[in-house]
Amino acid sequence: MKKYRIISDGSCDLPQEMMDRFGIWVVPFYVTMDEKTYLKEGIDISQDDFYQWMVDNPDKFPKSAMPSVQDFLDSFTEAAEAGEDIICICITQKFSSSYQSAVTAMGLLKDSYPDTRVTVIDSIMDTVLQGIYVLEACRMRDNGAGYDELIKELESIKSTGRIFFTVGNIDYLKHGGRIGKLSGIAGTLLGIRPIITLKEGEIFSSGIARSRTKSLDKVEGLIKEYLTETGWSDEDYAIAIGYGYDYEEAEGFRDRVESLLASIGHKKSIEIFHIGATISVHTGPYPLGVGIIKKGSI
Repeated sequence: MKKYRIISDGSCDLPQEMMDRFGIWVVPFYVTMDEKTYLKEGIDISQDDFYQWMVDNPDKFPKSAMPSVQDFLDSFTEAAEAGEDIICICITQKFSSSYQSAVTAMGLLKDSYPDTRVTVIDSIMDTVLQGIYVLEACRMRDNGAGYDELIKELESIKSTGRIFFTVGNIDYLKHGGRIGKLSGIAGTLLGIRPIITLKEGEIFSSGIARSRTKSLDKVEGLIKEYLTETGWSDEDYAIAIGYGYDYEEAEGFRDRVESLLASIGHKKSIEIFHIGATISVHTGPYPLGVGIIKKGSI
């Protein structure tokens, strides 16, 4: 059986140690703080340095940019030269044109490597949810899934993915156009924290709260509600915490979520992933929440 390589754009927000362990190739996004100099995330600027810059410059709004066609083509070519087929997993098209860059690169690769199979998947996800989706791809690959079998499984589970999260304030969401301006103005005046759900590639309001603690309470409630709705056992799904600037807060929230799961009979140890600049340019430095998805059947 011909080997295949799993590639993701940088939205997957997996730690380097995990990418190395599972052989995941990542094509990074770019970030700029001055709208002139674009830096490769994780290469030219670290996540820690980027978050510190946001905290130190609360009145400034950085931007991100998708990987170029050439970035994807370079990664695809390296896999093709190694004799490997390719499965490339990209952020939801509702947030970025990364998928289109990858598809264009796929077409260009065929000119030089016509026998290399390439499949580009719109994950309809982002950040830590995309990360655990990529890890599911690796788990099933390592369990012996063939190329076509893995693609079928990945397509079958992606609609089950959810992110339930909150942010420090609503300013970045407003500035980035992720919510209507009227909601942003109201949020700024009232000091509210939005609770947001991502499903099938889009974000939806799941309520508001007047404090960080209450907003996290509501996130916990959404997790419990979703697990009750799906009827999943603790073996049926993958889950991870995503955080921004404050790791200690993420640890405390992880403990709360593990206790919540234990209260409904689920024994889970939850990983904590650092949300990258691709998403934090829209959330600000204090996003915190959970990604959850049904595991594949392989």
